[in-house]
Amino acid sequence: MLRLSANSTRRLFLSLFCCLLGLTPVMAQKEAPIGEHEGVPVITWDMADKVVGRKVVVGGKIVDIGHTDRIHFLNFHAEDRNAFKLVIFKEAMEGFEKSLEALYLDKLITVRGIITLYAGAPQIVVKSPDQIRVVSSLPKTYLPSYADVSVGTEITVATFNVRNLFDEVDDPYHQDESTRAKPREELTLMAATLRDVNADVVALQEVESRGYLQRFLETFVPELGYRHVVHYEGNDLRGIDVCVISRVPIGRVVSHRHLRHKDSTGRWRSFSRDALRVELLPGGGDPFEMWVLHLKSNHGGREVAEPIRLAEAQQVHRLLAARLKQSPAANVIVCGDFNDTFDSPTMKAITGEDDGEPLLLTKFQSVPKAERITYNRDPYKEMIDFILISKGMAQRYVPDSYSIRVGTLNEIGSDHNPVSCKFYKTTPKDSARN
Repeated sequence: MLRLSANSTRRLFLSLFCCLLGLTPVMAQKEAPIGEHEGVPVITWDMADKVVGRKVVVGGKIVDIGHTDRIHFLNFHAEDRNAFKLVIFKEAMEGFEKSLEALYLDKLITVRGIITLYAGAPQIVVKSPDQIRVVSSLPKTYLPSYADVSVGTEITVATFNVRNLFDEVDDPYHQDESTRAKPREELTLMAATLRDVNADVVALQEVESRGYLQRFLETFVPELGYRHVVHYEGNDLRGIDVCVISRVPIGRVVSHRHLRHKDSTGRWRSFSRDALRVELLPGGGDPFEMWVLHLKSNHGGREVAEPIRLAEAQQVHRLLAARLKQSPAANVIVCGDFNDTFDSPTMKAITGEDDGEPLLLTKFQSVPKAERITYNRDPYKEMIDFILISKGMAQRYVPDSYSIRVGTLNEIGSDHNPVSCKFYKTTPKDSARN
C-alpha cells in the first residue's frame, strides 16, 4: 500500500482540484514576488547562533540520533548537548516514511526552518519531512549583510507609505486574504525610490511583518545599510503596521497600540494601527525621537472615518503635550500617513494650532505648491503625509531641505510619495539660523 505524507496528500489534492477547474497547480497558488531562496541565510550547523530568530537553510552531517517518548533529536555533534540540533515531536513523525536512522544517519542534509533557542541552545523544530533534503554536497554558505553606510553631520529622515508590503502567505491571525502580495515590479520600484531618497532613518507604513521587511531589505537594498529594524504588530485587522528602518542605532522603543482613548461619542477606542515612538542615537550626535503614525483612512466614508481619526489625533496631542511638558526642549519628529490635509481638524488637533502656540512645526512651505502631493492617485492627489517637528528639533532643521519625491504608482512603487528632510546631527550653537 502506498503511504503518502501529509504534504504529499495536500499536493495531490491540489493537483486533482486544479484539473477539475482546468488550471495548473501553479496557477492556483499565489506567486512569490521574493524568490524562495532570496534573502535567506545559508549556513553550516555550527553557524546557527549567528542567525537566531531567522528563517534559514542549514547544512551538515547527522552524526547521532536520539529518542525520548515524545521527542526525537537529529544531532550534528555527538557529544555537545548545546550544539545546534533538529527537533521532531512525536506528532510530526507520521509524515516520515522510514525510521530517522534509515533516512538521515551519517548523511549530509540541508534543513529549512526558523532557528530558535531552547535552554540557550539553537535548534530548528521540524514539522514536515519536506523541510529536510539529503544532499551529495553542502551548498555554499551565504549570510546576508548590510553595507556600512556612515552618517554624516546631517541626518536625512523620511516617511514612506509603501502600499501593502505583503508576502504571499496567508496569516491566520489577520484578514490578509484579500490583499495580494506586493508584485515584484513594485518591490523593484520601491527599492529604487529608497535609493533616490537615501535617508538615514525611514518611517514606513503598511508593512505586514518584520521578517518580510528584512527579506526585502536584504534582497533589494542591502547597500543602503538599514541594519536596524523596529516593527511591532499593531491593531489593524488586515495586518498593516508602522515601523522604522535605520542606519542610526536605536534606543528606547514605545508602542501605544494598547492605549485606549474616548472618541466624541464617549466610545472607547485604540489606535487603528499604532503610535510608535522610537529613540535614535546617532554616534557623536544628539539623540532624537521619531513618532510614526498611520491614522484612520477615509475608507467607508469621511463621515464614518473622521471622528475616529480626530480622536486618534487628539490622543497623539495628549501624549506629545505630556512628553514636551516633561522635556520642553525634546528633539521630537512626528511623521507618517495622516490621511488628512494640513488644514484639517485632524492636523490642527495634533499640532495644537487651535490652542494658540502649536506644539509642532512644519517646514513644507519651502516645497513648491505644485509638488505638494504625497497621495499620488487620481482624483485625490493631495498632501496627507507629513514630517512635523518640535521646537527643539526645529533648531536642528537644515534650511530648505524638506522634499517630496513626486511620482506615480508606476514610478514610485506605491500610491504615496515619500517625504524627507534633513537635520543637523547636533544642535547648532547658533540656533537662530532656523
